Order: sequence, then C-alpha cells, then structure tokens
Amino acid sequence: MLKRALMVLMFAAAAAAFGADNPNQKCIDSLGVADAEVGNTASLQKGARNFVNYCLGCHSLGFMRWNRVAADLNINEDQLKQNLEFTGGKAHDYIKSTLPAKDAVEWFGRVPPDLTLITRAKGPDYVYRYLKGFYQDPARPLGVNNLVLDGSAMPAVLSDLQGIQKLDTSVDVDPATTKSHPRVCEKILLERPGRMSAADFDVFVHDTVNFLTYIGEPVKAQRESMGVIVVLFLLVFTIFAYLLKKEYWKDVH
Repeated sequence: MLKRALMVLMFAAAAAAFGADNPNQKCIDSLGVADAEVGNTASLQKGARNFVNYCLGCHSLGFMRWNRVAADLNINEDQLKQNLEFTGGKAHDYIKSTLPAKDAVEWFGRVPPDLTLITRAKGPDYVYRYLKGFYQDPARPLGVNNLVLDGSAMPAVLSDLQGIQKLDTSVDVDPATTKSHPRVCEKILLERPGRMSAADFDVFVHDTVNFLTYIGEPVKAQRESMGVIVVLFLLVFTIFAYLLKKEYWKDVH
C-alpha cells in the first residue's frame, strides 16, 4: 500500500509540473475529453486489447494481475490466453512489459513508466489528450513531440492509426522589433491520414483510456453502483425517521 501511495504522489507532482500555464492550452482543449465509463464492459474489453497490442511492449501495469482483469471484464481463461496474455505466464502474474530496462534507456533515454495509476494521478482527460496530441517535430530525436507533454520521449506509436499531425507553424511579426515569433498553437492539422477515421480513432483512444481508468481503481464501478443504493437507503430511512420523530413528539405539543 505504501508503494502504491508513493506512486500516486509522484504522478500527481509530475502532473502539476507539466500542466501549469501551458501556452497551447486552447489547442490541447480541442483534442476533446475522455468521457471515461468504467461500467461499460465492452469498452473495457476493447481497451484491454488496445493496451496489449500497442502499450504493453513498453509499459507495465505492475499492480494488476491478469486473472483480476479477466474476472472483472468477463473474460474466461481460454480467451485470456488467446487474446491478451501471450508470454506463457500464469494467470495470477502481474501485467509486466518484457522490455529490458537497459534497452529502454538506450532507445528512449529513460525507462517507460508503469501505467497502473496514470489516470488516477493525471486524470483520464490528460491521458486521452496525450495519446491524441502527437505531432511532427524535426527537432526531436524521434521526429515527434506532444502538445500535452512537451519533450516527451515516447514515439507516436498510434500514428499508423491516427495519421501524421502537424501544428500550425505560422509566425507573427512584432512590428516594433521586426522579429518573428512562433504563434501559439490554435489548431493541430492532420497532414497524412491513418488507417482509421478521426471518429474511429477517438473511440479507440476512449476505450484505451477507459481501460486505464479501470486499472487505476478496479472497484470504481462497483463503488459507484453501491453509492446509488446507499443514497436510496438513506432517503427511505430519512422518511421513516421523520415519521418516527412525529410519533414521538405528537404528545409534546
């Protein structure tokens, strides 16, 4: 528990540092929101597929076990082995990437972070916009940058689906100094289409972020449904308590 709590604090501090006073916030907001719905099992199943195919090569979910995901998402053991867990491990193993740390540092300059708590620390909308916010930047080692996290070491792994994006790179000229200044991003442009339409890609990212939201708090859907029951119970109890109060106090008046 202590290790998990420390990870939440670490991610929260990083989110505060990277999210403050971003000059491209208007452009970032145009990327949309996650609309996470952890009670949608079909979306979670597709999100699990997306994560395994596009994220697990580098990122782990080190606090979650395969059999817990299978139970929560109504996936039987055969389906788990055929569609998600390809390493030949056991169902009770934690969901770990097989990428060696040494190779990760050599290729990306750092070890990709564990994503178990990413949406709890930074919020589903942050992750959703991050996944949609990659654009061409020849100045970066991998040729891409990210609107949400400037200088991100992650490659644009979803560009085959989304397409290649670029920022509006027009410049404004200051008449007082005749110096040109890069204009703050107002929109992000699709330079080359990917295999998915924009609408289909939004659904793909939604499902992926939905799955990560579930991973960060597996009992969230159960907690929310239980909360409705508790509120209804309290409302009914309040009625009976009021009637009982009237019965006790009728002789006082």
